[in-house]
Formats: sequence, structure tokens, C-alpha cells
Amino acid sequence: MTALDDINTNTGAFTHMNEQGRARMVDVSDKSETKRSAVARTTLRLGSETLSRIQGGTMKKGDVLAVAQVAGIMAAKKTADWIPMCHPIALTGVDIRFSDNGMDELYIEATVRTTGPTGVEMEALTAVSAAALTVYDMCKAVDKGIIIGPTLLVSKTGGQSGDFHRNDTLSS
Repeated sequence: MTALDDINTNTGAFTHMNEQGRARMVDVSDKSETKRSAVARTTLRLGSETLSRIQGGTMKKGDVLAVAQVAGIMAAKKTADWIPMCHPIALTGVDIRFSDNGMDELYIEATVRTTGPTGVEMEALTAVSAAALTVYDMCKAVDKGIIIGPTLLVSKTGGQSGDFHRNDTLSS
């Protein structure tokens, strides 16, 4: 047994390192399959005229929210292609929702679900990030000053670590 094996089995630290101290994808084959979900959210700060054009569907590139919604769903399904240590996961549901403050902020929220041995937090975060980048891409001709963020995990359910629900004002 190496020092890293001891760390992995006794403290749970460095779970993404092999005996040589190099990155590895964690083996989840012995974990039980449970229902899991995650909700992530991001904010875009943009000009009021830009928000109005998004709401009215008058951007030259088309329906910004429809395209961003599809981009978010596609990105959730491809998270393992972006994030090196993520497992490819069979998702059972992805829902992207939009809201705004009526002035200068657009909110994107994703809920991702699966039944499996590992969680979907990264899929939810990837979904809102891709949706936000799509909004930026479709609006950059009229508003290059759009600010994306903060992007955060709002909640997650299932798995060995239990449930998490953010209790700060960033998620409201």
C-alpha cells in the first residue's frame, strides 16, 4: 500500500489521484444507484435594451432563449466531454428556465436528473454556462458588455454526501 492508497481509503482525500499521484477518474462501480438531481443558476447583466430585444424576440440571430435552452440541454448531455474527471452519465431529465428582473438581469436555471452512482452537479453547472454563453453569442452584436455570473450550484439531492441547499442571497 502506498501513502496515497492510505489517504484514499482512510480519509477520502485525493480520490482523483492514482498511486503515482496522477489524475484519474474515480471508480464508481461499487456505488449504489440512487435518484439524483442538481439545480444550478447563473445571472447575465446586460443593457435594458438588450433584455427588451431578447424578451421581444427581435435579435437578428433569432429566438435567443430557444437557442440557449437547446444549447444548455446539449451541454448537460456532453459534460464529460468538457470536464476531464466527469463520468458520462445517462441523464433522465434536463430543464432550462429563464426569468429576469425586468430591467438589466437575465437569470438562467437548470435542473438535471439521473438515477445512477454519481451526481449531476457538473451537468447542471455546464448547462447554465453553455446557455449563458449562447445568450452572449446571440447578443454580442448589440451588447458586448454583457457580464456572466455568478454561476452557482443552488441545490443537489441524492448520493452518499446527502442533500445540499444553498442558503445565501446569491441563489434567490
